Amino acid sequence: MKRLLYSGILLLILTEAGFSQTDLQTVAMVNLIKSEPITVKQLRTEADRYEAGKTLSNEEKRRVRLDILNAMINERLILQSAEQERITVTDNEINGYIQQLRGSLTETVGRPVTDAEFATLLRGQTGMDLPSYREQVRKQLIGQRYLEFKRPNLRSSISSPTEAEILNTYNLYKTQFVQPDTIRFSYIQVPVRANAPIADKNQARETANRLYREIGSSAAKFDDAVIRGRTPNQGYNSREGEYLPRNPELLNSVGQELLDIAFTLPQGEISRVIETPQGFLIIKVTGSYEMKTLTLNDILLQPGPPMTVREQISGTLTQRKMQEAMTQAQQEIITELRGRRNSVQIFENYLLSW
Repeated sequence: MKRLLYSGILLLILTEAGFSQTDLQTVAMVNLIKSEPITVKQLRTEADRYEAGKTLSNEEKRRVRLDILNAMINERLILQSAEQERITVTDNEINGYIQQLRGSLTETVGRPVTDAEFATLLRGQTGMDLPSYREQVRKQLIGQRYLEFKRPNLRSSISSPTEAEILNTYNLYKTQFVQPDTIRFSYIQVPVRANAPIADKNQARETANRLYREIGSSAAKFDDAVIRGRTPNQGYNSREGEYLPRNPELLNSVGQELLDIAFTLPQGEISRVIETPQGFLIIKVTGSYEMKTLTLNDILLQPGPPMTVREQISGTLTQRKMQEAMTQAQQEIITELRGRRNSVQIFENYLLSW
């Protein structure tokens, strides 16, 4: 029995040792300004994200892993060339990028997200923890700055969309430019997480009820409370000039009660306290718009500076042209870097080593 147990342990040790040795094997080497290996373990980490839950033949695995490996090589070539040109980004720039993402998540959930919530949302959207995501952002920003360094006139070379291009795009997507019944409104929100303890929900409800009692039916008091809600530590937040379209896609995010009240509330009047998945609201409707198919010169009902359908289409087409030009420029740069003598070595025999 002991001999069998020792044999099993020895086999397990040998198996793990062999696995570790394979992980350390070099599947590619990038040699632009320094020798930088890409190991089997590094490739496997990236490949596992794609291959999870898929049944692939050996040839399909080889092709997928080679594509992923080439992407990893290209990234390292760009970073090494950027290092050669002394192109860097600061921690403050990385922090600013992450804060923008955090701000957009705050906008989505209607309240500031906690560190734990941000980490969970980040992992759900990217599959990365915060340190890994910071490193990815660093590489991304360096890559963007390097491309601007190599192609300084790229943005100015992009031509504006023609009227024909705008009109053709509008006609192609006209059915997507249907404005549903929509209201414009201001709100006061006492936020609370959907899975918060009952005590927290009750406290948020009481805060909302207190605000409602203070405001009553006075539009002036409501407006004053909205102004106060923009400052920290008020126990609630507020927004003006928001738009709410009446469509079924919003049911899960805002709730039936808000839709029912918002579209029956007379303009200028103050609503009662409304419970939503994000917390408790008090609203005032400031505008009402009927369903219509928008023309090119109609204003889109959305937050931010006024924008016509024409301007949105023009911006989208310009962005598309810019993306195509950047992709082409990046590919030209990568081709040039790969063309340098011994800049890249690939050992394809390790693509199927796991």
